Amino acid sequence: MIEQGHPPQYADPDPRYAAPAQQYADPGPQYADPTPQYAEPGPQYADPAPQYADPGQAYQDLDPPYRDAGPQPDDAVSPYDATPPYDDPGTPPEEEPPAAPEKPPTSPFILYLQGEEHAEALRMLTMWVTHLLVPIYAREVSSTAPWCARWWLHPEAVAQLYGLWMAWQELTGPNAGFCGPANWHRDYLGPVMNTLRDPSGPFAGCKGGSHRAKEPPRTDPY
Repeated sequence: MIEQGHPPQYADPDPRYAAPAQQYADPGPQYADPTPQYAEPGPQYADPAPQYADPGQAYQDLDPPYRDAGPQPDDAVSPYDATPPYDDPGTPPEEEPPAAPEKPPTSPFILYLQGEEHAEALRMLTMWVTHLLVPIYAREVSSTAPWCARWWLHPEAVAQLYGLWMAWQELTGPNAGFCGPANWHRDYLGPVMNTLRDPSGPFAGCKGGSHRAKEPPRTDPY
């Protein structure tokens, strides 16, 4: 019975469209297996011809004189052939690198030193002045004998005291003679201390232990 609302022509499909045609269901037997002549190559391609299997065989049967001729007596020897002295020249000796230029000697005086060398020299001088010179040889400060607690800020005082310290090391060290200390007191200590503590010396403007920078005299350009 056909339901209401559906046209009769769409109720059941046409039997001829229900399944594919029989001729398309299975391919024909002619497509199942390849043609026998293409399944395996012919025997003529299986192995190469015997004459090409070992090409060197044709040269192994030559007569010995032609298989390894070697140098013949009539061959001319080139004058450029290597001779025994040139066969193995060996490794040439390695050249030593050029020596670095020597640093020119510099004076140990503090005015010639720079950078870390100057800082180290000033540190050593400060220790000597603080722990030996001032406690033993520095006299009381007065208007006629000024002194600056920051003496290292005066270039003249640094130069004078450094020279005094160098003379101390030479004249009072282990290699100094018996007269070394006396010569140091007479020739170096007195002149240096009198110059530094003179009322018109480098500490003239330092009153009451306070530092005052020295005013150098003016110089005209050359």
